[in-house]
Amino acid sequence: MDLPEISDRLEAADVLTRYTRAIDTGEWDLLDTVFTPDAQIDYTASGGIAAGYAEVKPWLAEVLPAFFLRRMHMLGQVETRLEGDTATTTAYFHNPMVMSDGAGGEKVVELGGIYHHRLVRTAEGWRSRHLHEEIVWRRGL
Repeated sequence: MDLPEISDRLEAADVLTRYTRAIDTGEWDLLDTVFTPDAQIDYTASGGIAAGYAEVKPWLAEVLPAFFLRRMHMLGQVETRLEGDTATTTAYFHNPMVMSDGAGGEKVVELGGIYHHRLVRTAEGWRSRHLHEEIVWRRGL
């Protein structure tokens, strides 16, 4: 593995880290550094929408805070396959979230799955052109 490949792999992993930080902290504009403007995103496995980035970004900003009081991702087993200026990056995720229990308290719900990103090198760095969220397990929902 040469230095440019190591750099590309680290930058691809950073795209996933920025994605989860944006989701968890509600810094929705940080998603602009994750996705290309023409990106397609599919959250249907978790009950969400499949649409272009322009539609998904405001949907996330509205829906996630309305249902989940706090969110936190853990990523693991990140694999990147480079092909010139494109890459496929997958990562396991564990996503516990806190929501109202409907009786004045809180409960924790969890999702576990795999993020499948198709990345492209842009003038601003690596960006995701396609995200598919695969849910492997869920608890508390």
